[in-house]
Amino acid sequence: MTTSVRYRDQFKAAVDAVRAEGRYRIFRDIRRKKGAFPRATWFKDDHSEQDITVWCSNDYLGMGQNNCVVEAVKSAVEAAGTGSGGTRNISGTTRYHVQLESELADLHAKEASLVFTSGYVANEAALSTMSKILPDLHILSDEMNHASMISGIRNARTHKHIFKHNDLNDLEEKLKAIPADAPKLIAFESVYSMDADIAPIEGICDLADRYGALTYIDEVHAVGMYGPRGGGVCEARGLMDRVDIIQGTLAKAFGMIGGYIAADRVIVDAIRSLASGFIFTTSIPPSTAAGALRSVRVLKISPQMRDRHQDRANVLKARFRAAGYPFIDGDTHIVPLMVGDPVKCQAVSDRLIEDYGIYAQPINFPTVPRGTERLRFTPSPFHTDAMMDELMSALSEVWDEFELEHVEAA
Repeated sequence: MTTSVRYRDQFKAAVDAVRAEGRYRIFRDIRRKKGAFPRATWFKDDHSEQDITVWCSNDYLGMGQNNCVVEAVKSAVEAAGTGSGGTRNISGTTRYHVQLESELADLHAKEASLVFTSGYVANEAALSTMSKILPDLHILSDEMNHASMISGIRNARTHKHIFKHNDLNDLEEKLKAIPADAPKLIAFESVYSMDADIAPIEGICDLADRYGALTYIDEVHAVGMYGPRGGGVCEARGLMDRVDIIQGTLAKAFGMIGGYIAADRVIVDAIRSLASGFIFTTSIPPSTAAGALRSVRVLKISPQMRDRHQDRANVLKARFRAAGYPFIDGDTHIVPLMVGDPVKCQAVSDRLIEDYGIYAQPINFPTVPRGTERLRFTPSPFHTDAMMDELMSALSEVWDEFELEHVEAA
């Protein structure tokens, strides 16, 4: 008997427990159709496939399908090949990486930026490094922060304080309790992707100034999406100069993969020099950097795409509102439709894709608290009125089939 066989029952029991709670995750096998976003093909099994419309993609603006971006990737592959060749220190820095970091620094009006292999890694690496730079650091973290931020703060092995979500009063109480001369950093997000709300950024910056704290904001669901050039909510609200470290991703609005931070040159250099998550991993391929570079440049001069995107989100919210569906009616482009039961949430998702060709992935614990399970819709500039008609027709049948509640229509 091998060692793995000895422990196999425990692994199976762990999976069975997840299944029993109704939160076993099913990964849909799909292939997007270039030039036809948000249409895709779903491979149901080895022998059958189905055309579907994707309603839950984080490629918010369809830039992963944009011809300019695709051509930039192709050209970089032709010029430089595929892989980067190593870590950034060992042959893994290419001209594309340098140009991309310059473009991202400019996007956020900062002196420098640093690209990581993913947004998760950017948060984990940057935040976990802070205590190496600032001994006896106190990190204050919003209770709804992303898992990557939580992991980074935990790995920093320093003082941490969790403040109530978007609650300035609670944040100030916790700041008051920290010694005045102790280094402090407030970590929060701009757009919270599961609840579709936005942080009180200006108020947080005011408190940071009053109590001598650094500010670290995660703008992954906002970069490319908000502001005159897509610099995020901070740009839209004229606050980029008040936030010390801005973290973003290349994997959502920019349609690629990778993450980054942008900040003062000295801050970026310190993180570059000390963050294990940056130092010891192969860099993103040159073709990925080239595609991201083109995407950032395109979105800087394409406010009409952001306008169209907001219009589509507002139309979907208006239709949900009129139909009496219980959704979070927030100020962002994300439209969470609340189900409140993990089994039903998965069942609704299954019915939508199997019978109507509509793909909306269920969001269950631990991504969201138990009892708040939901379908998270992310309409794009390319979701037409006809697609919305199809969705509303399907929901009207499926919602009643599973005896889900309506709210009073506006």
